[in-house]
Amino acid sequence: MILPLHEQVRVRVHAVLSELYGLTDADATVSIEYPPNRTLGDLGTPVAFDLARRLRKAPRAIAQEIAGALGPMPGIVSVSAAPNGYLNLFLDRPSFLLSRLGVAGTLPPAPVRTEKTIVEHTAINPNKAAHIGHLRNSALGDTLVRVLTFRGNPVEVQNYIDDTGVQVADVVVGFQVLEQTDLAGARTIAASTRFDYYCWDLYARVTEWYGTDTERLKIRAATLHDIEHGTEPTASLAAFIADTVVRCHLTTMARLNIDYQLLTWEGDILRLKFWARAFEVLKQTGAVFLQAEGRLAGCWVMKIDDDSPAVEGDTAEADGAGEAEEREKVIVRSNGTVTYVGKDMAYQFWKSGLLGHDFYYRKFATRMTGDTLWATTSDPALAVPTHPQFGAAAATYNVIDVRQAYLQKLLKQALTAIGHSAEAERLTHFSYEMVALSHATATELGIAPPPGSDDARRPFVEVSGRKGQGVKADDLIDRVIEKARVEVARRQPDLPAADARTIAEYIGIAAVRYFLIKYSRTKVIAFDIDEALSFEGESGPYLQYAVVRANNIFQKLQDRLGLDEASLLAPLPAAPPDAINGADGDHELWGLVLEASRLDDVVEQVVRTLEFAVLAKYGFGLAQLFNAFYHRAPILNEERDDVRRWRAAAVAYFRQQLTRVLDLMGVAVPPRM
Repeated sequence: MILPLHEQVRVRVHAVLSELYGLTDADATVSIEYPPNRTLGDLGTPVAFDLARRLRKAPRAIAQEIAGALGPMPGIVSVSAAPNGYLNLFLDRPSFLLSRLGVAGTLPPAPVRTEKTIVEHTAINPNKAAHIGHLRNSALGDTLVRVLTFRGNPVEVQNYIDDTGVQVADVVVGFQVLEQTDLAGARTIAASTRFDYYCWDLYARVTEWYGTDTERLKIRAATLHDIEHGTEPTASLAAFIADTVVRCHLTTMARLNIDYQLLTWEGDILRLKFWARAFEVLKQTGAVFLQAEGRLAGCWVMKIDDDSPAVEGDTAEADGAGEAEEREKVIVRSNGTVTYVGKDMAYQFWKSGLLGHDFYYRKFATRMTGDTLWATTSDPALAVPTHPQFGAAAATYNVIDVRQAYLQKLLKQALTAIGHSAEAERLTHFSYEMVALSHATATELGIAPPPGSDDARRPFVEVSGRKGQGVKADDLIDRVIEKARVEVARRQPDLPAADARTIAEYIGIAAVRYFLIKYSRTKVIAFDIDEALSFEGESGPYLQYAVVRANNIFQKLQDRLGLDEASLLAPLPAAPPDAINGADGDHELWGLVLEASRLDDVVEQVVRTLEFAVLAKYGFGLAQLFNAFYHRAPILNEERDDVRRWRAAAVAYFRQQLTRVLDLMGVAVPPRM
């Protein structure tokens, strides 16, 4: 890792600026960069350029003065002022590598971060199977959790379950009206078939059924009312549907190495009257007001304080009146029911520790880690008294698609309106664009649009779960794994079928997860199975193969020379450092090490920009660098013992770092490929 060294240099340069010129830390920014090639230096700073006008000196002269005053620094062997004014630093390469491999020396301690961050992601409506669009949310959210954890942030992972929304009500209508089935019948169906798939088809049928007679929407409204008010038998049927489908979702997400700590149920927010508490605060601070006239008469509304265009459906809900005359958001309808943005406000107040009220908690399932997956409850009889402390986070990330940007702005506005602008500032809407399919993949999955249709002429194929025209997440994962299995069997025909299947699962998960983060989150992506599975292109399997290739080097060294990794590296502190120092002008070995060390720097950039494409591209570039090194710098056939050992050390560090990159993306490395 490289950032502790950055900080050491930054602190020392600031001290020199104070000594030489009387400048404070605020007077100059000491940014750390990487010179374009290793002959120029390993680290550099353009601080002299920034000071040239202030000090009325040439950048080179300032750089020379700073270089002369820096003095010895741990891990730095020399400092030079470049002719162009850059201040360049050369690292103690052997100690840098060996300390990071645990062979010699110690690393500076990592920064300690104690303030908790909540990341809420996935939030699939519990009415049908997860689809491909949900996978982008979960992959981004889980990667965010992993990078925050990597940098030392305590993270609480939540999954919000909307068990009282219209989507669940629609499936209840399907069971009660279309299927003439009660709770006992639903239990029988769940025991005999794939329940989330069954609900997928039923939901599409209900949507079509509404479309033939809009009067039937009154049945939906009545069903939704019964769910919200706990009216039987509807409430119990809805609870069973939601609980069973959520467990299916958890199984799907576990296939992609995605895990949670807390399931937050919307029904508990209603039953525990979180909204009532939040509503009182909003009224007392004037954040909402009662509209006395117009078509929003009788509604509690919030003024919208920006000029961003409202998205479809975001200002309506005045008993079906449609768009408000003014830019006002209905929070409570005239009939007294709260809109879902109101529920979201109550939930956000709780996440930020501002509600003054808490859930009860129950054990729901066992996490992938073996720990307890907790769920909220409003029933004291189900409550477990000893549980982790949830909520009340210093920062919150809500991973929700870009269509919810307007409503997320309202949450920030609500926090500011009640006097908590700091909490509003620390609320981040992690938005992303939709997922579609390439035409080739749509054809392969059997949902290609008719030839010659408007949809066929578009650059990608859109999907819709509501219409039943979609791709279930498990079906997609299964298809990718099966194609990977065929490729593994082709490459290794003697491999037992069970082993080929296991390796294919590693590869398939890598293919899906890498594809979902390698593009900018602001870009609509068209998932393509063949592109995702490519062993040669920018893909998860390509990164996996680089690590497997590195593993093979050490296995062959063990087989041929009887040297395990520890035995290979142990003599290096006393070995000639020519190979790593580039004595013959070849800095390729060191270049691989330095690039591998940049992972913590890349993670900081990822957290700052929330662009995980940066992490994916870094991993891809690192794998490319290793593959080039592998072909040009043999290890197994190298006759010089010291050179072989330094090369092996570089590969060991590369393997360590790329494995970490893959883990940050939720990807594991197969034993072979």
